[in-house]
Amino acid sequence: MPKMKSVKGAVKRFKIKKSGAIKRGTAFRSHILTKVDGSHHRSARSPKYVNKSDAKKLIDMIV
Repeated sequence: MPKMKSVKGAVKRFKIKKSGAIKRGTAFRSHILTKVDGSHHRSARSPKYVNKSDAKKLIDMIV
C-alpha cells in the first residue's frame, strides 16, 4: 500500500513545536494596517496556536 501524502497547504501554514503545539498565523496582517486599532495590531504579532481539538486533524495532514 502506498504512503499517505501530506497536505502541502497545511505544511506551508502550520509548524509543529517540540512541545507538540501547532503554531499558526494570524489573520488580517497583510496590508492597510493604518486603519487597524493599535491594540489589535500588537496582539496580532504574538504567536498563536491551534486548539487541541483541531490539532489532532492537522497532525494527520502534516505528518
